[in-house]
Amino acid sequence: MRTPTGTGPESGRPTLSDATRGRILFGGDYNPEQWPEKTWHEDVRLMKEAGVNSVTLGVFSWAKLEPRPGAREFGWLDRLMDLMHEHGIGVVLATPTSAPPPWMGRLHPETLPRDEDGRTEWWGSRQHFSHSSAVYRRCAAAITEDLAARYANHPALTMWHINNEYCTFDYGDEAAAAFRRWLQDRYGTLEALNTAWGTAFWSQGYDGWHEVLPPRHAHYMKNPTHVLDFKRFTSDMLLECYTAERDIVRRHSPRIPVTSNFMPMWAGQDAWRWAAEEDVVSVDLYPDPRDPLGAQNGALVQDMTRSQAAGGPWMLMEQAAGAVNWRGVNHPKPRGLNRLWSLQAVARGADAVCYFQWRQSRQGAEKFHSGMIGHAGERGRTFQEIKEIGAELARISAQVTGGRVLTDIAILHDWNSWWAGAQDGRLSSETDYAEVVRAWHRALWEAHLATAFAHPEHDLAAYRMVVVPQLYLLTDAAIDNLLAYARAGGTLVCGFLTGVADEDDRVRPGGMDERLRELFGIRTLHEWWPLDAGETVACDGFAGTLWSEEIEPDGTGAVETRYRGGELEGLPAVLRKGTARYLSTLPEPAALRELLAGAAHGAGVRPVLDGLPDRVEAVRRGDLLFLLNHGRDAVTVEIPGSHRDLLGGTAFTDSVRLERHGAVVLAR
Repeated sequence: MRTPTGTGPESGRPTLSDATRGRILFGGDYNPEQWPEKTWHEDVRLMKEAGVNSVTLGVFSWAKLEPRPGAREFGWLDRLMDLMHEHGIGVVLATPTSAPPPWMGRLHPETLPRDEDGRTEWWGSRQHFSHSSAVYRRCAAAITEDLAARYANHPALTMWHINNEYCTFDYGDEAAAAFRRWLQDRYGTLEALNTAWGTAFWSQGYDGWHEVLPPRHAHYMKNPTHVLDFKRFTSDMLLECYTAERDIVRRHSPRIPVTSNFMPMWAGQDAWRWAAEEDVVSVDLYPDPRDPLGAQNGALVQDMTRSQAAGGPWMLMEQAAGAVNWRGVNHPKPRGLNRLWSLQAVARGADAVCYFQWRQSRQGAEKFHSGMIGHAGERGRTFQEIKEIGAELARISAQVTGGRVLTDIAILHDWNSWWAGAQDGRLSSETDYAEVVRAWHRALWEAHLATAFAHPEHDLAAYRMVVVPQLYLLTDAAIDNLLAYARAGGTLVCGFLTGVADEDDRVRPGGMDERLRELFGIRTLHEWWPLDAGETVACDGFAGTLWSEEIEPDGTGAVETRYRGGELEGLPAVLRKGTARYLSTLPEPAALRELLAGAAHGAGVRPVLDGLPDRVEAVRRGDLLFLLNHGRDAVTVEIPGSHRDLLGGTAFTDSVRLERHGAVVLAR
């Protein structure tokens, strides 16, 4: 079974605690090369005023560090590193390899990625590199080597940050050659590749490796396993870029932890594989302030990131102090929301709360993306709130850092299944995997049940309940793992369109693996009945959304809920056999919440607190109880006995009043 490894102290590798040293890291990306040097000293004064103890330097500095091939301009960075150390501010030093200088693309156009239509992605933005380019990799290794040699022993250095938000796809010729090598490693022979890809369909059989290309623009639908393997390949090639730079900095500074920041719920990289290669798992998180489910979306990403960190502390590498600049309409955060969402991250395991970026840019593509110091300057509301957050985080650091969030429920998630299920020829474009996962997480979040995420091949024995929102693709090992969990008495709740395909995206006989059909008491899955946008299907006591299925039970289990009306009249919507349930539709939100809460109750899982008002979140981290009010109105929360709020020092007995966007961190 696959379990998350390599991120804890037992691995012998450095961890986030080596960088935090008992503090919550607080700060953000610092891009002083955008400003006159006289501004740097003003920045340091304001950082100290705000309680900033960590900055990330050099993320997009390659052209500044290497303005022409082979040149090295480290003087400005020397002065910055020394300035940070002089004022007690740690540095997360980035390799600048996510934004190659213009000279690289001009002199070496093969380093530029091409899209599936063959168009070149030119310099003038960022991430304009081919992950498979030998020249890019050589230049990235060279600048990383010189950075590591120069700063590995600098007293300001606390962490290495490799690249930034890896996300580049490349369909060019050098990537095509690398793809063929990757496929040869995976399959060994063309016969095995042809079998895995099902190339007998539409006369796609390959007679030589040189015929295999990336899934470039085609007349009609592409081979879905070809596309699936290209997504696997892309994740692996980007991971090779990461590990190459990681190994360089680790050789120079083996006790300094290394990270690279994930984007939240992004489909482009298998973060389970990536997390196992990181010392610190970090993420960038930007919920929409206008989204009524923004807090739940944040909680989902935080739960997933903590799970990728094997349950240990993780790093919020980026968030916005106010508005972003890439939505259609970019709203600022209302007063108090920045504080609330920062504390939510800490509650769910973050030992670092950082931002993009320190000072809002005056030029460039992100000049309207907020900073810790906005265009209004130090007197602006944003910076005044930043100071308050910094002071509060410093106040609770000693009691919080290193604490764990204990969970009895796991949500299973796998990128391979996500990739395979998103193919062009799927039954319904209305069924979006990420949205289905969010719906199930939302139901558990609103039921105040603490959750983790797990890969379907992870060891699940520690969980009282495992939920599978949707895993279209399951390996045999994953299916065996689910069966073993359920047969050992674990409570398993599984959503529709699960176990349909094997690891090659080959539909399993019967439309669902026969072992899973037996587990859930299904004799035959006759037809899938996807629903149109906005359409619902009537069930006993609730309306189903997105999907329905024509299922014939085998009589070994119980039909808990039936469809009512239409073609599926009387057929099972929810089946239960022993401790395993199967949902052939997505119940509306309140019904899904009630169903999962009932299953959890039966498994012996209880909410953190009973009787919580709507929109109030309660999280236990270590011995501390976080209460967070995401609602618009003030509320009173009943608590057991007497507690003291570590944020404000107030003592509470039996109840706490939370104002709008209010939060407390309670200790006995």
